[in-house]
This record gives sequence, structure tokens and C-alpha cells, in this order.
Amino acid sequence: MRKTTIEEWLTDLASEQPAPGGGAAAGVNAAMGAALVSMVCNLTIGKPKFAEHEAVMREVLAEAERLRLEALQLAEDDAEAFSGVVAAYRLPKSSDEEKAARTAAIQSGLIEAAAVPLAVARVAAEVIKLSGRVLEGSNPNVLSDVAVAASAAKSALESAALNVDINLVSIKDAGERERLAGALNEALQAKVQAEAIMHAVAKRIRA
Repeated sequence: MRKTTIEEWLTDLASEQPAPGGGAAAGVNAAMGAALVSMVCNLTIGKPKFAEHEAVMREVLAEAERLRLEALQLAEDDAEAFSGVVAAYRLPKSSDEEKAARTAAIQSGLIEAAAVPLAVARVAAEVIKLSGRVLEGSNPNVLSDVAVAASAAKSALESAALNVDINLVSIKDAGERERLAGALNEALQAKVQAEAIMHAVAKRIRA
């Protein structure tokens, strides 16, 4: 993903191939949200008018850059994880041994396929939190971009959640299902903050 153009990636996304798909798209949305947070910081840092917020902006910038790279890696990982599940379903099942090995491979693949979008959801939740941290001290010229960052991350969070859920229904290990679902619900709490940020920005713009 670091070497392809947006047009090429979207063409792949639109193709008949199952990957990249919605999980990778969620990762890209999270990366865009993080990039916008970085932009807000970069357009606020170094301006005397916002000097009192300089330390926070620099701290947030470093974290946003880390999250952007992580989100892009997860977008790539998602395609690989899905391909792993497909490969597991194609394993032979002629004997009892083959059936058992195939079932084990499928279950392992499903857990991994759920773990990747869960990681995307966590990244997206962190991006939302960063959007909240820069809201008050940001350069007003990029105030709308704070809301767009939160919106993109919220979309990533919701999209990632769907990709976790679709794998959860096929995972037989109740403990794994509970662990993954619990972690996802924790990440989803950030949706409330994203909505609050978007509302606050809209209110300030229209004031």
C-alpha cells in the first residue's frame, strides 16, 4: 500500500478479488483520520498565536504519525488474514485427519481475521481521542479538519467492528469470542467522543 497509487488501490478494491475489501478500507480510513490530525498539528505548531498549545500539538503529532503507519500496516495485514481464511477452507478433507487439520486451520484463520480489524478499531479509537485533544488549541483555519479526522476515524471504527463481528459468528471457541467481543466493545465507546467532536466543530463553525 505504500508503493501503489490511490487509483490503483481503488481499482483493486473494486475488482472481483475478495481482498482488499472492507477491512482494508477501514484501515485506510483510520490512516486518513490520523493524517488529518497530523495536518492540524503541523498547521498549528510554530505559530506564536497558539504557543500555549505547542507542547500538546507536538505530542499529538508524534502519536498521530505512529498511528497512521500502524493503520496502513493493518490494512495490508487484513488482506493477508482474509486470504489465509480462504486458503484454510480450500484444504483437503478426504480423511478424518485432513478434516481435523482443516477445521483447526479455519478456526485459527478466523481468529486472526478478527484480530486484525479489532486492532484497526483500537487505532481508530485512539485517533478519535487525539482529535479531541487538538480540538480546543488548533488553528481555527483547520477546525473543520479536526471534525473530518474524527469522522474518518469513526467510520473506520464502525467498519472494523463489522469485520470483527462477521468472523466472530464462525469462531467456535467461546472464550475467544468473549475476549474479542469485549475488546471491540471497549473500542466502540470512542464513537460517542467522535460524535461530540463533530457536533462541537459544527457549532463553532456556525456560531
